Amino acid sequence: MSRKTPYKDQWIKGDARDTNSAPQDSPLPSDAPRSESRRRFLGNVRGVAMAAASAGAIGLEPLLGAKHSVVSAADDGHDGRSSGSERAEQAAEIRMEAAKAERKVPSPPHATNGDEERYADKCGTYTKALLQDGPGRVNLNAYLSFKTALSSGNPEDFEDIIMGGGRQLVDPQAGLAFDMEGCDSQKFGSAPAPLSQETVVVVPPAPALASAAYGTELIELYWASLLRDVPFTQYPSNPVAAQAAKELTGQPNYAGPRSGGQVTPELMFRGAFPGETVGPYISQFFITPTFLGQQPISQQLVTYQPNVDYLTDPTSWALIQNGGSTGLQNQQDPQLRFAHNGRDLSAWTHIDMLYQGYFVAFLVLDAIGASANPGIPYSKSKTQIGFGTFGAPHIAGMLGEVAYRALERSWFQKWFVHRRHRPESGGGIVHLVKTGQGSSIDGSLNKNVLNSEAVESSFKKYGSYLLSQAFPEGSPTHPSYPTGHGVVAGACITILKFFFDGNFVIPNPLVPAEDGLSLAPYTGSDRNQITVNSELNKLAHNVSFGHGIHAGIHWRSDTDVSMVLGEATAISCLQDQAETFNEKFTVHFTKLDGTTATISNQ
Repeated sequence: MSRKTPYKDQWIKGDARDTNSAPQDSPLPSDAPRSESRRRFLGNVRGVAMAAASAGAIGLEPLLGAKHSVVSAADDGHDGRSSGSERAEQAAEIRMEAAKAERKVPSPPHATNGDEERYADKCGTYTKALLQDGPGRVNLNAYLSFKTALSSGNPEDFEDIIMGGGRQLVDPQAGLAFDMEGCDSQKFGSAPAPLSQETVVVVPPAPALASAAYGTELIELYWASLLRDVPFTQYPSNPVAAQAAKELTGQPNYAGPRSGGQVTPELMFRGAFPGETVGPYISQFFITPTFLGQQPISQQLVTYQPNVDYLTDPTSWALIQNGGSTGLQNQQDPQLRFAHNGRDLSAWTHIDMLYQGYFVAFLVLDAIGASANPGIPYSKSKTQIGFGTFGAPHIAGMLGEVAYRALERSWFQKWFVHRRHRPESGGGIVHLVKTGQGSSIDGSLNKNVLNSEAVESSFKKYGSYLLSQAFPEGSPTHPSYPTGHGVVAGACITILKFFFDGNFVIPNPLVPAEDGLSLAPYTGSDRNQITVNSELNKLAHNVSFGHGIHAGIHWRSDTDVSMVLGEATAISCLQDQAETFNEKFTVHFTKLDGTTATISNQ
């Protein structure tokens, strides 16, 4: 984009021959609202723009006073600065060129797994907190009221959704929010996003209810629930972990990492992105003590008491599906601990601020003296350091900024495209089938999960085939796919990779003791291979799997897909921002698929 040709007021006018309009190569999702209110909003924006153009034509003197109506000689650029009017034109050009570029991005298809259309009773679709008619069966009038709101986008229709108990749906209208930066939510779907530097499919359809892939993910969740209180450092010697690894090895659709074709106890519940199998299970960014200014941060956390799980009886399970409450609360462990098992990760994510872990990772990176990305403009400057741009305030602010924007993209997919149900619903179907009640619902499951050792082991422990939950309320009241924690993870680690050297080796790596009360030096043979990028990828999975697999409320694919969507969101935002900086730079960093992304304004 050139800054030599500033926008003129007349460019704001609409033109039926506008070549910057988005290609009409894909219809909107069936539930994307086409409401009159949204058309009115867009019309009002055009009206404001035209009013601004008219105001420019007649001058702004009545609003600002005579001394502001003409650029004075003192502001006319004699000291190398642009004049006020010239800078205003440049600012407008940057904003409008970015908007025009985003508008030209093709809209991808938004394919789903087809379960919502496949099962008339909606047993494979998210319906939690809507009025239920029975176990696994939503009231169809309630579901119609739900779909009406999603289709219209009218805020009043959301108030008319027929609910079951007292729980409320978590912010479905966030999926309809527009954004002033980065690609719009509808620009990411079941196709690559080359203009956001993503060559993989960003949001593929989730595994269908009856598929082997769905069954495999549910098997993994049952094993995670049974290992919730086992320290990660004990996995290699734990018999349940060995049994889990053996069963998962036999699942062709298992998407986690393997070694020589085998799922080993050390590799279970890890992510498969570059570097994630190096070093301890817990990321260094999750346990390394650091500082927030002058305030020490130990990284110990308040966790929950072991062997206290929820929703393993049909009565409480059905109550929760209907939006009710058991009145139970998590029981806190009075002893602060470093995260060292699945329950700790679940507890941490239960009430975190979503980008919290990545903000603390930034503090750790700063404290250990991690090198800046070589492409950052001040990394080799002899006279300047970054601050408001390319410095600590910039990094800290960007983490919160992309987290918010990534959530918008995730919420669009959750509510208006996929509506994937939660693992607790899958466990409910397992229970119905295994107890002879499978004919009460339309859906069916793959035999791999119905015949699973994990399911039988869970039954022996809890007396039902339901999937145990780490929280008494089970999952949040929003659809499962993609996960908010995962999309924020992907976005925030992308920002940190942009600012920091991903190949920087973490000095003096640590590992939690088996009781979580202390930290010890990590002495594994791969201790010198633990890098910034590998630990960021690992941190993202620690957080999102903590909220998902370990807690029992998200599927593995929820996280893996969400991280890519978050990465794409962050890249699109960074690309939009690049032209706003006076500093010239070209930054390269490694993406989740191992390829290189480039952000440049040169």
